[in-house]
Amino acid sequence: MSRAPSPNPDVVRFASRGSSHFDVLLALFCVVIVVSNVVATKAIEFGSGSLTVGPVQVWPLVTDGGVVLFPLAYVLGDVISEVYGLRAARRAILTGFAAAALAAFAFFVVQLMPAASWYENQPAYEAVLGPVSQIVLASLAGYLAGQFLNSWVLVRMKQRSAEHRLVARLVGSTGVGEVADTLIFCAIAASAIGITTFGTFLNYFVMGVVLKVGIELALMPVTVRVIAWLKRREPGYFDR
Repeated sequence: MSRAPSPNPDVVRFASRGSSHFDVLLALFCVVIVVSNVVATKAIEFGSGSLTVGPVQVWPLVTDGGVVLFPLAYVLGDVISEVYGLRAARRAILTGFAAAALAAFAFFVVQLMPAASWYENQPAYEAVLGPVSQIVLASLAGYLAGQFLNSWVLVRMKQRSAEHRLVARLVGSTGVGEVADTLIFCAIAASAIGITTFGTFLNYFVMGVVLKVGIELALMPVTVRVIAWLKRREPGYFDR
């Protein structure tokens, strides 16, 4: 029995958005964005003591809770951009933007509503969720710039290399997107989590980039396998 010919790796392909796979990725993308904005209100410090070099605080290392989950937004963005293209990535980015804005609006409105006479956690609610609006503003500004750059770089690289050099596309787009995203986010969000000096800000920014990119690189083998799995299962992807 003759084997079916292998798909031509020199052809640029994208799958249709009209599939259940895309719907699941979009839902996960929105959840990651919303949850990351909430947990980012907690400042995190690794280490004790203090070490500065000039104006820069080198130790302890400073970051926020968003670093736990937010890198997955770029992993999902890479998957969507690679498999479904720039238009689908734009849709995911704008939908995630709307979900995060809606969550921030809900937190703000509930904070302003009068607490019940027996409710004793209003100060805690305000302390934890009060900064979310500023965090969301920072996140949305950085997120829009970073995600659009990430998707644009990945798709442009794919248009040049087609199915070749996937890892290079993922690494290159991630680096560009995360640097832009983290710089904008840190500049707006730093004061919301208590960062007031330039040296600590630099620590916060560099740690954010290193941790996020590091997590994405660690997940790269999984990302590549997920992309390959989706390409094989999306109807018509290799027929184009």
